[in-house]
Amino acid sequence: MGQRLDRFLSEALPDVSRTRIQALIREGHVRIAGGPSGGATIEDVKYRVKQGDCFELIVPPAAEPELNPEAIPLDVVYEDEDVIVIDKPAGLVVHPGAGQPDGTLVNALLAHCGKSLSGIGGVARPGIVHRLDKDTSGLMVAAKNDRAHRALAEQFADHGRTGEMARGYLALVWGAPSRPRGRIEAPIGRHPTSRTRMAVVPKDKGRFAATQWRLVESYGGTGKDAVASLIECTLETGRTHQVRVHLAHYGHPLVGDPLYGAGFKSKLKTLPEDLAGAISALDRQALHAAHLSFVHPGTGTLLEFNSDLPDDLAEIVRQFKQL
Repeated sequence: MGQRLDRFLSEALPDVSRTRIQALIREGHVRIAGGPSGGATIEDVKYRVKQGDCFELIVPPAAEPELNPEAIPLDVVYEDEDVIVIDKPAGLVVHPGAGQPDGTLVNALLAHCGKSLSGIGGVARPGIVHRLDKDTSGLMVAAKNDRAHRALAEQFADHGRTGEMARGYLALVWGAPSRPRGRIEAPIGRHPTSRTRMAVVPKDKGRFAATQWRLVESYGGTGKDAVASLIECTLETGRTHQVRVHLAHYGHPLVGDPLYGAGFKSKLKTLPEDLAGAISALDRQALHAAHLSFVHPGTGTLLEFNSDLPDDLAEIVRQFKQL
């Protein structure tokens, strides 16, 4: 007990995002149905859960999206009446937010799918069951109806621990690990001084996070002599910036990462001019969601998708191989 109400409810209701739960609390949709404060409406997301508290969350009907459909090109990998899988380009924001009211994947999906998108995610996130950072490219699935949304959200909340859902990333990092594979388990929370960054923090200040990794190949040497390497990562949890934070914590930040790899900019001076120029022009972290598998919410069939490195990352890898 003593846990924040928003965190308590987000863990109890994995198909509803924590941001959505916070909004519902502030709008007066949560009340204590039992316990010493029975009947009271709770509007404070930081309310501390007490022994014996029993909560009632009233989810209002999904509001009609107030977003404008936009004809933004989508690389559709798969689509049926329940789901749509797209290969997201770097630079495309997933859903509207502060400073980004339009021009997002959600706007593109509204234009492509119309009103068939699931409304569980709230007005700003119809159909969205997981996300990628703006500057991370790769595979994403969206739900086209509420039944599919619930089923997919359950799989993503489980992160493949008991099911067949899996997400795999390719990360181009500085240096190379000394072992062929491993697992990073370190809690992630908000950075103590920078609100735009996440960090590995003490257990009581963050959330459990675990990432499995495998060395694919190294460049310019091996082990401690390697200049860079390509690493395949599989997520056991889905924390914000997880791959980026864990690999930086492990001593191998992503190439081009402005938040977690800025201290490695001096590496560019040691590289051939063309390669250094390609990395400088990248303007994003070298991270690609290369694999996605999940059980289809309607048929029960396991669907698996793979995506090659996009051209910008493939060109940098090509040049690294020539070192």
